Amino acid sequence: MALTVDFDAEELWLAEDPANAARPGVLSQARYGAQIAVPQLLDMLARLDIPATFFVCGGDAERYPAILESVAGRGHEIGHHGFTHRSPHLMERDEEAAELERGLKVLRRFTDRVEGYRSPSWDISPNTLDLLVANGFRYSSNMMDAITPYAHPGHDLVEIPVHWSLDDAPHFWFDATSWDRTIRSAREVAELWSEETSAIHEAGGLVTLTVHPQIIGRPGRLRMLERFLTSVRERDRIWFARCGEIAGAVRGAASGTAATAGDASGALS
Repeated sequence: MALTVDFDAEELWLAEDPANAARPGVLSQARYGAQIAVPQLLDMLARLDIPATFFVCGGDAERYPAILESVAGRGHEIGHHGFTHRSPHLMERDEEAAELERGLKVLRRFTDRVEGYRSPSWDISPNTLDLLVANGFRYSSNMMDAITPYAHPGHDLVEIPVHWSLDDAPHFWFDATSWDRTIRSAREVAELWSEETSAIHEAGGLVTLTVHPQIIGRPGRLRMLERFLTSVRERDRIWFARCGEIAGAVRGAASGTAATAGDASGALS
């Protein structure tokens, strides 16, 4: 199981609408995620002894350097989530390349190893995989075509697959413009996540859970998340790992240096 945290604070709202820069009420949601939710998430992960991968927008890393220092200092992985939160498919190749390079430059202030990339909204362009290889990335986490990690054909990248069902945003996001999206209860989401997790584990797959501090960080949802992770933690043969470690296990298995992901997990126990 990979617990992944998409830390897209103000950059999320600025990408949605640049005019949000002049709407402090809207941006306060982002500040809640950074200032309240992330410290509580880090404390929870310490209690449960679970590592995580934080995918971070470069602009938010610049905005909240102390948060990034805390994430890295607690031993969690930092991955690339764009510099802004704009989707690569909206960019020309040169602009997308500049976005990647700018984000890398910022994130490398906090860690020597930025190995993975997750696009805003998992929305990549026809150029993205080529650009990831050119910039030395080792894995991508954007595709929904599998429940097990795999090596990309034609690219020296491992894919850590994802799905909307194991993301907090589709269930908890509220659309204040149309009012068409209602907020689900934490109980409903916990039931859905538990069902999907059990089925994936029975199939021998990887559960990639995606949460956003400004969404999961409400008190009742954090309580649900801790109960859910605790229940998963109590199962046999569950390996909690950073995405970079999972990608390393896939590469090792392909080269014959590691038989299974479980072998690699021994280094964490």
